[in-house]
Amino acid sequence: MTRTLLDTGPLVAFLNRNDWWHDWAKAQMGALPPPLFTCEPVLTEACFLIQRNGGQPADVLKKLQAGVIEVALEIDTEASALETLMRRYEDTPMSLADACLVRLSELHSDCLVFTLDKDFRRYRRHGRQVIPLLAPG
Repeated sequence: MTRTLLDTGPLVAFLNRNDWWHDWAKAQMGALPPPLFTCEPVLTEACFLIQRNGGQPADVLKKLQAGVIEVALEIDTEASALETLMRRYEDTPMSLADACLVRLSELHSDCLVFTLDKDFRRYRRHGRQVIPLLAPG
């Protein structure tokens, strides 16, 4: 079974009808089997962006409680690997949320990263492997 790793952009777009990518994110979310795996930094970013745009950040937690989203990474356990990734891509710079998703892709080889972030086209798992993406274009 392919795991879907959820990034901030599609989550925000799905929950914000005014977002440029809303229709695309909604169509993708409707076709993907739950749960979508993510990390706490993605949830934090999404809540911030949704609130900043006048939405309800509690809607993110509602998706978590409903089992649509599942937190699948413990930062304290993966801190060393996350630090290594963030140092490797410090010229980008890589956010903690992005590092967590790259790390999740290393831990789960059969996955897709569901993202709007073009940086994922540059990131590599295990140093040189392309990360499979579910992204527009």
